[in-house]
Order: sequence, then C-alpha cells, then structure tokens
Amino acid sequence: MARIDPLPLREWPKEMRPALAALTPPVPLHPPMPSEGKPKALNTLGTLAHHPTLAHAFFTFNGHIQRATTLTLRQREIIILRVAALRKCYYEWTQHVVMGHDIGLTDDEITRIALGPDAPFLDPVEAALIRAVDELLTEGAIGAGSWETLAAKHDTQQLLDIIFTVGAYETLALMMRSFELELDDDLTQT
Repeated sequence: MARIDPLPLREWPKEMRPALAALTPPVPLHPPMPSEGKPKALNTLGTLAHHPTLAHAFFTFNGHIQRATTLTLRQREIIILRVAALRKCYYEWTQHVVMGHDIGLTDDEITRIALGPDAPFLDPVEAALIRAVDELLTEGAIGAGSWETLAAKHDTQQLLDIIFTVGAYETLALMMRSFELELDDDLTQT
C-alpha cells in the first residue's frame, strides 16, 4: 500500500493540464511513444498531482529526456532500465520494460541490462553506457574508461543527455520507492 495515495484522475487540480503539456518539448526529436493499449502510469502522475508546480517543472525536464534527447531511444531505455535495476525500483522497471519492448529491446537484452556491464554479448559501447550508469550512481561521476569509450562515439550534448537521463530516473526511483508506489492495474496486466 502506498504511503500517500495517488490522486485519482477526477481529483487532479486544474494546474495539472499545463503541467502535462510540458511533457511535449518545444522541438521534439522523437515521436511520442505509442499509448493505445499501453500502461498510463496514473499512479506516478497521480502522486505528482499532489504538487502540480513541481510536476510542471519535472515534466518540462522529463519531456526533454523522453522526446528531445540527442540519444537514441534504445540508449535512453538502456539507461532507464539500468537505473531501475540498480535502485530496485520495481515500478520504474516494469514501466520501462514495456517501453523497451516498444522500441525494440528483446527480453534477452533487457536481462543483460539488469545483469550489468559485464553481462555476456553486450556491445562494447552499450556496456560502457551501462557501466557509466553504475558509476554515476555509485561514484557520482563517469569513470575514465567509460568516459573514453563514450566520448569516442558521443558528442557533448549526448554525454550531457546520458548524465541527465540517469539523474531524472534516479529522482523518479527515489520518489516511487519512498512513496511505496504500487503498480497500476494496467501495468500488472502487460
């Protein structure tokens, strides 16, 4: 049971409408993820509906991560899944397994992400990306070896997007675990 119940949709304050609109960045580089028949994350949104001003600020940031990142969608989901695995955030993990499948990740690839950067059959650059997530969350910085591998293949904007994607989903994991957020019904049925 959640420590604080998410607000049901009918009780969301009117300020949530512009907050949700902030999820669409001014210059999207990626299309929206498919939504028909997909989990809606209403427990996450309903929790944030308790604080619409914060929701607006975070959605502006997360809108960039979701739709305006310079990373590929595959890279974004690898990062998010690794954060969820390290933080043992079941809600975030379950939501992003669905999203990972939507962008083409296989079950075997998702398992390798959970196993970490030394899992077999990882592409070396993706292994460095996973290792960078681990380093950011344990050491507070990307280590020299991971940086060298990533910087050889990514420009400065992409390196910034790696770091900020980790930060955004670390923040969400902190919220979800602290609030003991339960899975939405539509997420348990996927």
